[in-house]
Amino acid sequence: MIISQFNTFFYHQGSMIGYNALSNEFIILELELFELYQAAISEKKISELNDIHPGFYKHIKDKGFIINKNTDEIQSVKKLVASIDQNDKIYELIINPTMNCNFKCWYCYETHIKDSKMSSSIIENVILFIKSILENNNLKQFHLSWFGGEPLLYYDKTILPILEKIYPLIKLKGIEFSSNFTTNGLLVNQKILTDCNLFGVNHFQITLDGHRERHNKVRFVNKERGSYDEIINNIKLILKNKINVTVRLNISEETLNGKITEIIKDFSDLTSQQRKLLIFSFHKVWQEEKNIENEMSKIIDEFKINKLSTQTIDEVDHVRNSCYADKKNQATINYNGEVFKCTARDFKSENKEGILQDNGSILWNEKYYHRMNAKFKNQPCIECKILPICNGSCSQLAIESKNEEYCIHDFDEDKKTMVVKNIFLNALN
Repeated sequence: MIISQFNTFFYHQGSMIGYNALSNEFIILELELFELYQAAISEKKISELNDIHPGFYKHIKDKGFIINKNTDEIQSVKKLVASIDQNDKIYELIINPTMNCNFKCWYCYETHIKDSKMSSSIIENVILFIKSILENNNLKQFHLSWFGGEPLLYYDKTILPILEKIYPLIKLKGIEFSSNFTTNGLLVNQKILTDCNLFGVNHFQITLDGHRERHNKVRFVNKERGSYDEIINNIKLILKNKINVTVRLNISEETLNGKITEIIKDFSDLTSQQRKLLIFSFHKVWQEEKNIENEMSKIIDEFKINKLSTQTIDEVDHVRNSCYADKKNQATINYNGEVFKCTARDFKSENKEGILQDNGSILWNEKYYHRMNAKFKNQPCIECKILPICNGSCSQLAIESKNEEYCIHDFDEDKKTMVVKNIFLNALN
């Protein structure tokens, strides 16, 4: 027997906490047991633990901390990744009805294209494509996201016609369906929400850039008209219609200095049932260079104290909850019929990975195939103790780091241990 590559240990409240990233299991050890474990490792006498303490030996073996010396753990990780990214029981489709937007936020990476919208022929091709997806007999779940641009700009002309066509087919086949909007929230109204409940739309993601004053400096219709109060009212309207909302809070140094915790008061009138439908997701804007993590942590604690659910991007397991763009059964169809995978980069034509055909199929190009084979090429990842939960983050980063060794944790073992510790602490909470 040998020790697993994927073990991490750290001290917590008088005990040693162990984590195996492949089995995704924690163990809590008294210090004497950990010393016994360390001694067996240093003397390369792991199997002798079975004679000294058979119960402990069985426990760490069952949890994956010690393995047969012939076990290929990297191959096991590859199989785990394939089981998730190649899963044909789930399809995730993202549609950009437009690349235009009624806001122009300073940090937005997208180019707003005025009058960009889906033609009637593209809409028909999208419907044909979805019908082809539904013909997969293995399909159990279909998830449809509306992105952009501001998708609600073309709700009546693009979104509703597609939902009206496909939803009855999905129900007829007994496929589990979910759908969500990524929207600035300004155009939400009761008519749209009534349709959402009719056609299976069950989630909205809406962004706030701080409290009222700060938000209105970033997200406004014009210099005289901000958007904060209208968006807050629309979020509450969504919740009253029993639809889930993720409020994405974009955090920068300016946001932190802008009374961000005052947002808590604006949601103090929610019922307990409405609070269950709401989560605040904290994201540091990518242009922010200052280390603001400690300040963010304090603010998150304030939200939790006031019984508002929170999450951060660091809580994600990049393997078991891999990025949508890593998955074979996923596509992002732009308003003009060009097809992409990642939505976190711009939608320039030269970056497209496929084209939606008139018969409803997608003709993928070499960029797509390069993406789908991008993982497990980075040697520092192959040698890493948290490979089974990190794997270099996503295929997009792997593509952009081609021929370069990289680590999203700066090759810092302490940072990797902190990732594991945060997973443990979040599980306790």
